[in-house]
Amino acid sequence: MRLALGEARLAATHGDVPIGAVVVDARGTVVGRGRNRRELCGDPTAHAEVEALRDAARALGRWRLDELTMVVTLEPCPMCAGALVNARIKRLVYGCHDPKAGAVASLFVIGRDPRLNHRFEVQSGVLADECAEQLRSFFAARRPRRDAPAE
Repeated sequence: MRLALGEARLAATHGDVPIGAVVVDARGTVVGRGRNRRELCGDPTAHAEVEALRDAARALGRWRLDELTMVVTLEPCPMCAGALVNARIKRLVYGCHDPKAGAVASLFVIGRDPRLNHRFEVQSGVLADECAEQLRSFFAARRPRRDAPAE
């Protein structure tokens, strides 16, 4: 998760929401990295999870990532949870919940829905406070201060 938090910090340096992800094999070796790049690339699909899946698929030369684990700082959205299903990811580990868009536990249970052709294991809450604080700080810095004097 610390590597994913590092990717998230890099996303914030170019104005993207600080969400980071890594894909690791059974030995813990990183085979893919990603961070939000929607602002940087002008691409609505450039979420950290999708970027990490693409990186892992390129590195391994295959789209089936069935023995790998995705580690991401924030609960995936519906698009990213669907990408994890389609990549046949084995396991998802995430930091903090996303009550507004989370599609693994908060709003939906994509990845554990028995109607889908693939399901993955889910572990949540890993360094959740640190992951949430990174997001809070990012958005707080962009909001106008309420106590600032009007001009």
